[in-house]
Amino acid sequence: MIINTSTVYLNGEFLPLEAAKVSVFDRGFIFGDGIYEYLPVFGRRLFRWQQHLARLEASLRAVRIDNPLTRSQWRDVFDRLIAKNNTDEQAIYIQITRGVAPRDHGFPDNATPTVLVYAQPRTSPPAEQGVSAITAPDIRWNRCDIKSTSLIANVLARQLAVDAGAAEAILLRDGFMTEGAACNIFIVKNGVVVTPPKGPHILPGITRDLAIELMHAHQVPCEERAVPEAELRTAEEILLTSSGKEIVAITQVDGKPIGNGKPGPMYKRVLGLYLDYKRAFREGKAE
Repeated sequence: MIINTSTVYLNGEFLPLEAAKVSVFDRGFIFGDGIYEYLPVFGRRLFRWQQHLARLEASLRAVRIDNPLTRSQWRDVFDRLIAKNNTDEQAIYIQITRGVAPRDHGFPDNATPTVLVYAQPRTSPPAEQGVSAITAPDIRWNRCDIKSTSLIANVLARQLAVDAGAAEAILLRDGFMTEGAACNIFIVKNGVVVTPPKGPHILPGITRDLAIELMHAHQVPCEERAVPEAELRTAEEILLTSSGKEIVAITQVDGKPIGNGKPGPMYKRVLGLYLDYKRAFREGKAE
């Protein structure tokens, strides 16, 4: 398998990929005991990096791993990795585990967190013609707001989508929509864009928050409230948001078309606001 990066930051050092090694006794490998974060880079500029680091810090506090770097130190690592890549559009991944220790479920004494950061070229988001999705039971734990490396339930849900020839799985818990296997979900109902409120069952998405911010700023009706499964299935439009996919229309769910089966006017409106913002960001006119 080819990993599309040549240099990584590992535990204080910038190393060639082939020289970067992690112990088989790292708790990230043994228990999935770690946190991760993703930062987009547009035009060689870090996109909303303060918000991404705030989410990283919240996740680290929640699982009681000490933050190994200050924000200025993080920024220096990001800038140096960006400079080592030739592409303007990049994706930065951060992986932090509790560290290396003898196998035991309790926290080890004085373990040093393992810190891995790398940058690679961003892949293009899906085309604007829209994608299909399936629904699946939300079998994840009750702290989905923590961006944990323990993603097996998300992996299983996404594979259900892959098996069905779909791009994403929309998760349902107790009769309500939560989010996608790897994204936040918005529906359009009676001309209003609706998405579930923040809480323990959804990840507080950075692109989700930006979309809501832009809609409020441009008088697009938007609500954060619980979304019953019945509203999902009768939605006029469905959108997904994530840092990797940005904003994408879902035009089919469980084999049935949403609306007329094509990206709708609200999707085009919200995507347009986002693309305008991103264009201004690349030009240094927005943060």
